[in-house]
Amino acid sequence: MPSSPCCQRVVVPIIDWQSRTFSRPVILLICFGAIALFPSVLIPSSPFMWIAGMTFGYGYGFMIITTAMSIGMSLPFCIGSAFHSRIHRWLEKWPKKAAFVRLAGEGDWFHQFRAVALLRISPFPYIVFNYASVATNVKYCPYIVGSMAGTIHETLLAIYSGKLVQSLAAATSQGSFLSVDQIIYNGIGFAVAAVSTAAITIYAKKALQKLQAEDELC
Repeated sequence: MPSSPCCQRVVVPIIDWQSRTFSRPVILLICFGAIALFPSVLIPSSPFMWIAGMTFGYGYGFMIITTAMSIGMSLPFCIGSAFHSRIHRWLEKWPKKAAFVRLAGEGDWFHQFRAVALLRISPFPYIVFNYASVATNVKYCPYIVGSMAGTIHETLLAIYSGKLVQSLAAATSQGSFLSVDQIIYNGIGFAVAAVSTAAITIYAKKALQKLQAEDELC
């Protein structure tokens, strides 16, 4: 399976430059800092999750990403608390989305945990929810626990994507082709990841709608 021109001209040089320029501890600090701080200024940190996956694999990569993400979700929650009324007015411009967000602040601890986890799994923008959540009455503990539970699949998918890009880049840099075993392994892995993500997202949307219907009846 030949590599794409994009992989050869863009991805491989970037990976080579990264490996030549930075040591593993420096890459750790860069990735951790970006994943922890970028969400506070509304900048996506997904590329750094891929790099963490490429460099540290599933074990250490997962620990690095989840720890940094916990900070990245906590900082906007704390910062947004100072602008509670302003965020509340902003949400009123989108009543349908606001109705789902407000589910996170209703009910007991488990209800809030479940609502936050489902919102994290659903297509609702990750960075936006970090701030939007403070417009509800959600407590920090169910917010952060639900957020961590709801982003596990996203973290694993980011690590897998990083490892997949790394394997394609390695084959390209060596001027070789992926073996049949590698093609089958990567193809099955990508299919499983895509189907799992779609299934989880559909489940989350239906569960949120059911949760909203239950709250309207109460």
